[in-house]
Amino acid sequence: MSSFNRKVEPNRAPLFEAMVAHHQRNPVSLHVPGHKSGQGLLEEGEDYLKMVMSIDYTEITGLDDLHHPEGVIQEAEELAADCFGAEETYFLIGGSTVGNIAMIAAACGRGDLILLQRNVHKSVIHGLMIAGAHAVFIAPELHPQTGVATGLSIESVQQALLQYPEAKALFLTNPNYYGMGMDLKPFAELMHASGKLLLVDEAHGAHFGFHREVPASALSQGADAVVQSTHKMLTAMTMGAMLHVQGNLIDRGNIKQLLAMLQSSSPSYPIMASLDLARKRLHTEGTVWIEQGLAVVKEFRTLLDRLDRFDYYPKVFPLVPSYDHQTADPFKIAICDRTNTLTATELKDKMEADGIYVEMTDGRQVLLVFSPASGRADMLRVIETLHNICLDGTLQKKELQEPISNILKLPYYPQISSPVVFDLKESSRTSREKETVSQVNLEDAVGHRSADMVIPYPPGIPYLYTGEVISASVVEALVQLAARGIKFQGTEFGQTHKLKIYT
Repeated sequence: MSSFNRKVEPNRAPLFEAMVAHHQRNPVSLHVPGHKSGQGLLEEGEDYLKMVMSIDYTEITGLDDLHHPEGVIQEAEELAADCFGAEETYFLIGGSTVGNIAMIAAACGRGDLILLQRNVHKSVIHGLMIAGAHAVFIAPELHPQTGVATGLSIESVQQALLQYPEAKALFLTNPNYYGMGMDLKPFAELMHASGKLLLVDEAHGAHFGFHREVPASALSQGADAVVQSTHKMLTAMTMGAMLHVQGNLIDRGNIKQLLAMLQSSSPSYPIMASLDLARKRLHTEGTVWIEQGLAVVKEFRTLLDRLDRFDYYPKVFPLVPSYDHQTADPFKIAICDRTNTLTATELKDKMEADGIYVEMTDGRQVLLVFSPASGRADMLRVIETLHNICLDGTLQKKELQEPISNILKLPYYPQISSPVVFDLKESSRTSREKETVSQVNLEDAVGHRSADMVIPYPPGIPYLYTGEVISASVVEALVQLAARGIKFQGTEFGQTHKLKIYT
């Protein structure tokens, strides 16, 4: 629980309340921002932006300062710590990206070694580059039904610690993009037994721990620092996130200094207010609110079961733990065409043509992200669209068959990698002074070191890191992804179908 001394008042949203009170005074703005509470908007922007801009404030009297909170922002963060079970919580206006970088850089100095699961978000790699850290990657398990990467086995982490006892921390992503997760207690106990940190990117799990049918939170399982994207599954505005810490293993002073460096000196007050209100909803009615959302997704599964054309994951709750993952988020549902008539991209396009926009495709399946805020009317629209796809007589009919589990999966990677150097200064110096970068056809790239970080997006998990040797299995996987219309970040591969290599 939080360490603050003032009386806990979950029904309050102190920052938002202070902003509303200031707005009601009808103040004259002689400070930034330049739109002057929305007065400078073009006419076509008024209906959409003016209400938000009317409370788009800056660090004026009574509204506190994110980088040195002493008033309403401090109180809002203390309430968030109490709500989520942290000892201290920091508001993030740059998404979980900022929190991941801060956690990595706080735990590691230049040349320090850290253990990570292979399928981490690209922001974690950027944190390694800024810190100048060395990474040992541990290969994740693969889910047999969907073919996607899940979490780590405790045995692989134990082996990595034996090989690299100097590692400062273990960094885990839990849950993954599809809501699949691990029991984190064994990992926390393993790391804490030798005085090492457990850091968790819980971007998709801000609602965890608030209902018996969703997984437990990372904090409740012993993590030292946890990042949550409050905007992903709760009601904060996009870019609104939180960083929670507990215990004495992580340097909180370092965390605060890094956040002051990484976050804008002009933070968004509407985003912070939305964090305050998202916390209030969860704090005061979280269980009931989540229960309402669960009722919607349970009915969706029941109705989807009647459309035998589609297979989906997960079907059963509570989930039966398996070797590859122990928990699943009921709000994440991945669907695919069991007849293999439609690729995931084609299914997504048909849904979008009917006004149904999904989170992502991975080449085989389409990921639907519900949340506690999802309504029954929207859910029924999705079912109607899928029903119409089933009835579409122009489609080639194929006999129903069992879903193919391994159409797409991660390339082969060693279970425990050798240390990979991530140093922004060193990598730029090396590429500039020592090596030449060439762009080559895929078949000619095998065996060379990648000069790109190749990232299918979403979900933003790199298939290749800069400096990593390109294997034939990686090339094969990239060909499959490109053929299914997956977009890429960090590289021109999506446009050229060529890779940059060091020669």
